[in-house]
Amino acid sequence: MKHLFKQGTNPAAPVLVLFHGTGGTEHDLLPLAAAFSPESSVLSIRGNVSENGMARYFRRLAEGVFDLEDLVFRTQELQAFLDQAAEEYGFDRNNLVAVGYSNGANIAGSLLFHYKDSLRGAILHHPMVPIRGLTLPELSGVPVFIGAGENDPICSPEETHELEGLLTGAGADVAVHWERYGHQLSRTEVAAAAAWFQEHFQ
Repeated sequence: MKHLFKQGTNPAAPVLVLFHGTGGTEHDLLPLAAAFSPESSVLSIRGNVSENGMARYFRRLAEGVFDLEDLVFRTQELQAFLDQAAEEYGFDRNNLVAVGYSNGANIAGSLLFHYKDSLRGAILHHPMVPIRGLTLPELSGVPVFIGAGENDPICSPEETHELEGLLTGAGADVAVHWERYGHQLSRTEVAAAAAWFQEHFQ
């Protein structure tokens, strides 16, 4: 998978794994990593599915309608890539915190839904429920930040509440931060996520 890795100054700090939104690149969320944990190593991954030339992490059939078979396959592929990257770059595989926006938040959520211990924590900006009907793995002790929009046209508040309930039901420690900027990622949401990160990982 196309990616970039930036070695941090504090080997004990969580490695931030960045997942961009549809049409993004592995450079998009680097400012967020700097805001959340400037000492952390950063692994930023480009989605390897193309939708009309726009990079995504898995296919969709329509807006908000996921290709679930592809989602499961791409989640497996990503889990294997994270194992491989930990060996290649020498970081602790058990010390990864995902930072995802939109489609990137959905693939990060899918990792949590499918694999126990895939992530130590996650910051999900405007995620949807990645897949329904699964029994989630045990997520006790896994902190998750969800940034959501009360007026998000892509991800309704009901969807956010459903995702919160599923993660909480699996034992995750979920915090939801609400904004009124639609599907956009606002500065105040980033600031709230940074404060949350400091509280949970410093």
